[in-house]
Amino acid sequence: MQENLVIVESPAKAKTIEKFLGKDFVVKSSFGHIRDLSKKDLGVNLDREYAPVYEIPSEKRKVVEELTQLARKTKTVWLASDEDREGEAIAWHLAEVLGLPVDQTKRIVFHEITKPAILAAIESPRTIDMNLVNAQQARRVLDRLVGFELSPLLWKKVRPQLSAGRVQSVAVRLLVEREREIIAFRSTPYFRVVAQFHAAADPERTLFKAELSTRFATREKAEAFLRSCVGCRFTVVRAEEKPAHRYPAPPFTTSTLQQEAGRKLGMSVSQTMSVAQHLYEQGLITYMRTDSVNLSRQAIGQCKEEIVKLFGEKYSSAHNYKTKTKGAQEAHEAIRPSYLDRQTIEGTPAERRLYELIWKRTVASQMVAAEIDRTTIVIDAPGEKLQFVAAGEVVRFDGFLKLYSESTDDEAGDEHSGLLPKMTPGEEVRYAQITATERFTAPPARYNEASLVKRLEELGIGRPSTYAPTISTIINRGYVVKQNKEGQKRDYLQLTLREHIAEKQLSETFGKEKNRLQPTDIGMVVNDYLESQFEPIMDYNFTANVEKEFDRIAEGEIAWSRMIDDFYGPFHRMVDEATATQTPKNSQVRVLGTDPETGRTVKARIGRYGPMVEIEAPEGEKSRFASLKKGQLIESLTLDEALALFALPRNLGLYEGEELVVGIGKFGPYVRYGKSFASLARTDDPYTIGYDRAVELVREQQSRAAAAHTPLKTFDEEPELQVRSGRYGPYIAYKGKNYRIPKGTEPGALTLEQCMNIIKTSKK
Repeated sequence: MQENLVIVESPAKAKTIEKFLGKDFVVKSSFGHIRDLSKKDLGVNLDREYAPVYEIPSEKRKVVEELTQLARKTKTVWLASDEDREGEAIAWHLAEVLGLPVDQTKRIVFHEITKPAILAAIESPRTIDMNLVNAQQARRVLDRLVGFELSPLLWKKVRPQLSAGRVQSVAVRLLVEREREIIAFRSTPYFRVVAQFHAAADPERTLFKAELSTRFATREKAEAFLRSCVGCRFTVVRAEEKPAHRYPAPPFTTSTLQQEAGRKLGMSVSQTMSVAQHLYEQGLITYMRTDSVNLSRQAIGQCKEEIVKLFGEKYSSAHNYKTKTKGAQEAHEAIRPSYLDRQTIEGTPAERRLYELIWKRTVASQMVAAEIDRTTIVIDAPGEKLQFVAAGEVVRFDGFLKLYSESTDDEAGDEHSGLLPKMTPGEEVRYAQITATERFTAPPARYNEASLVKRLEELGIGRPSTYAPTISTIINRGYVVKQNKEGQKRDYLQLTLREHIAEKQLSETFGKEKNRLQPTDIGMVVNDYLESQFEPIMDYNFTANVEKEFDRIAEGEIAWSRMIDDFYGPFHRMVDEATATQTPKNSQVRVLGTDPETGRTVKARIGRYGPMVEIEAPEGEKSRFASLKKGQLIESLTLDEALALFALPRNLGLYEGEELVVGIGKFGPYVRYGKSFASLARTDDPYTIGYDRAVELVREQQSRAAAAHTPLKTFDEEPELQVRSGRYGPYIAYKGKNYRIPKGTEPGALTLEQCMNIIKTSKK
């Protein structure tokens, strides 16, 4: 009989822990959860206080059998899953399935996979915390009840095969509301005035920029102001220099790591969590699901050593941060490197970059504040209460900025112009030039993954473990798309006063987007339906309060079945009312106007294959239909844009006596040539593709077809037998039947005898 069996969640974690424990310990992985709610029916027993009905999935049976046999042959079983609600639930399921007493089985937890942490955990085991288990069960059961009751309702009232979730639906609502703000937004032009001044007594003409505190709505007003500046005397009315400090950001929590990895490294939330998981399992960082910004004394001491070694004593300032997050789940440490003397690691490029980010953020949090001089110069301008303001910022001592600076969601550049010349009130300045540049008001930006996580956290919706799956789910369900948008060109006007006013027409690109989240038409329809029928469930405060209730269960303050009961009763009544409510047929149809050619109504709606527009025909005739382009939304589509969609199919002319026709079919955009079809590339637009490019695609298709019809090998002795290349790989064709060639066989080297042998032994 063996002494000890340690069960962890992942093989990588098992491998790392096994290195630290002696020969008396066997470390095995459960590969995550070994049980889940039954997929048959609801999986929750409503008559027995919402008791979950668990089952072992078929893919986990082999793991469970192996662990059961090992547990029987072991004196002591240690459950070492992660220290959060999900990890606690995994430990409880293992105890239940392996027949281990819940109140006696040793449960060990650690924030980092290092030898001291593992040995310390073995020294002080605890038992399974049923409050944490119940908080996880409550979330799982509640989400199953919501999904199970809402999804069939959506199939019936909106469209088949849809599904809904409690947190996901609220996240979609945030995106839909932002999209509607963007649709409703109307950009207006204005003029921004910036002057380049120098001191009147300055022979070297040290120039500095100052911006007028007022913006002008029209060209006429901007030009009138510039004219008023000609020959005008400009005087400094205020010159201030104030010292300031910029403090380092606290160490990473799950949420701030997801945000900063998105901004600095371009990683998605799920990618960040996956890479962080690998780093944790290799023992390189502390646990990656945490609300805490706290660091251990040991970590603070190690940071100081590194800072003094790298930058000197004057850069070190040891201090700890207090966690402000409401309902922070566990008293973890912040996310930090396990060994702070390791600046870099071996691993994949993503692992190295994320580790370096975590290392810099952790060490920078223990460095001194940056010392900054902020200068402001205010200059009187002609006109009532008009002033030019120059703002400058100079870093006198870099402090933590020597190592790390936090990014922001605002992508605009810094308005501070750096060092400003010394000025005194009453001093005269002269302009080298004054420029009035036409600018345009911009709509609110669409969320990216980082800013969505930030907003969800601000609203108290979700917890560290839920952000990544929430975003992945709404994208996978087709309610949201993550996309890039090419910018559009626009002209703008610039008026420059030197000795006289000169006018210049310039152009710029605007509206460019990268990895931004946009709701789809179906996402907007589902959101509107849920808001109309389930307003309380879609309320941000309600969703945040549910999270607080989970926290109370985790603290042992309330019984989880009571919390579910308080939610489920009113929710179930809402489902019954919604089922009985007739949804108006036209609620999902948007009338865009009238087709000027036919006088018929043009509508937009969601059809069987997605969003589409229709030119309605009288009874007995066929309506015309067209699909929307990628990025177009029913809600923001104009009549002109809709009519342009009916430009397909387009006839581009004749090629070798056959018509070249461009269209969109079930499998996407194509060029038809006679009876043959060639698919368009992703970069081709069916509405603008030209004749030459269409011919090129047809020729490429003809070449591929010719290659497919040319045998790889033939045999004179057996003319009916050929070795061919097909869609699913090479095969043998013989007397009207096809035979698969075994993997690893070189098709061109096959002999007649080998081919006949494959035919004889091949399964029918």
